[in-house]
Amino acid sequence: MSVDEELQENAEKAREPFDRKVALTMAVMAAVMAIVSVAGQVLTTEELLNQQKASDQWAFYQAKDIRRYESDIARDMMAALSAGPAAINKYAANMERYDKDRGEIQAEAKKLEEESHLHGARALRAHLGEVFLEIAIVLASLAILTKRRPMWFASMLSGLLGAGIAATALLLH
Repeated sequence: MSVDEELQENAEKAREPFDRKVALTMAVMAAVMAIVSVAGQVLTTEELLNQQKASDQWAFYQAKDIRRYESDIARDMMAALSAGPAAINKYAANMERYDKDRGEIQAEAKKLEEESHLHGARALRAHLGEVFLEIAIVLASLAILTKRRPMWFASMLSGLLGAGIAATALLLH
């Protein structure tokens, strides 16, 4: 078979309706996969940012705890030196303020950790959906090579499953 005849035969095969339908399916799945991939990366970034913010809050909490402890020591020293109620009350007030601040900081840190975990779960779903979309594209390629409709249907099923899983990532709150 000459090169021209082979090219002619391949061109005719490419015009076959089955190949065009599968190619269209692949293009749609690739576009959905691109969107899911970007969404997954955004969710992963949000997870990391919230975890970093939570770590910052816990460091701030620890700093307030150290200040509270230092005020406790200073209050005890003033009491031991019989410094008078004004000096003792000053450090006692500091301790109360630090306790209040620590409670607020702790609540914020826990809130940020929860948000981080939620973004992590959403990112995992998006990435899992992306895997099924990638499998769908591979199956569609095999459908074109083997000219088998069941392979194409398996491809579409995998693509729908991947898109569905990814959609749940966007719906979780």
